[in-house]
Amino acid sequence: MLQTESRNKHTYDIDKMSTHEMLKLINEENAVVTKAVDDALPQISEVCDTVADTIKSGGRIFYIGSGTSGRLGVCDAAECPPTFGVDYGLFNGIIAGGEKCMFKAAENAEDDPKASIEDLKNRKFCDKDVLIGISASGSAAYVISAVRYAKSIGAKTASITNNPNTELGKTADIDICAVTGPEVITGSTRMKAGTAQKIILNMISTASMVKCGCVYENMMINLRPTNNKLRRRMINIVTEILGCSAEIAEKLLDENDWSIRRAVEK
Repeated sequence: MLQTESRNKHTYDIDKMSTHEMLKLINEENAVVTKAVDDALPQISEVCDTVADTIKSGGRIFYIGSGTSGRLGVCDAAECPPTFGVDYGLFNGIIAGGEKCMFKAAENAEDDPKASIEDLKNRKFCDKDVLIGISASGSAAYVISAVRYAKSIGAKTASITNNPNTELGKTADIDICAVTGPEVITGSTRMKAGTAQKIILNMISTASMVKCGCVYENMMINLRPTNNKLRRRMINIVTEILGCSAEIAEKLLDENDWSIRRAVEK
């Protein structure tokens, strides 16, 4: 039996616990996640380097998954443009069953191996791109089929799984396997497994963007002034870099079409 489908011996009596006891136990189980991610750092590092090299070569990054895994991939892809100022087509999230499944689950979508290939073809996925398949069980046919197709056309592939020795992990070029063990609620991989996947996706997008020059020291220098909060953040960044007043920082940004890079170079 997959570890993520096994019963957790620590939570047999969760239905008899007080709210505080229940929450304490959930939090204790969550502590397992960071250790699982830490054990997978060599593979995460390899994927980050692959992603950064792909971006520098003009390729795109695709996440693909079903259910929670798919939603997490879509979220990470959507958050890259406002964070790092990159085009929305650079990071792409695909969820089994289509966009409607971000809001309403379609449990059988993960069993359709043909749909993922069509989804990739519709996005004009090619050999210059990278595909990262996400599946806690490592057995989702939709995801495995996508990775096989990507490899067949010469694209680089990776997987994010939460069980060792899975079919998906064996299919991908690099398998990031964060073994989070049995869930608090048996089989509910939106919990520890999903948390580990979110952490790993944050690492991949953040580290690759840093390597591509989208960050100066620890500041986001490719921001776009799309709302008042981001304008204030951009002013603060210029103030920090140049050691000037907020008024001067705003003036410099105004004079340079709200480009932090050009503002600080002046």
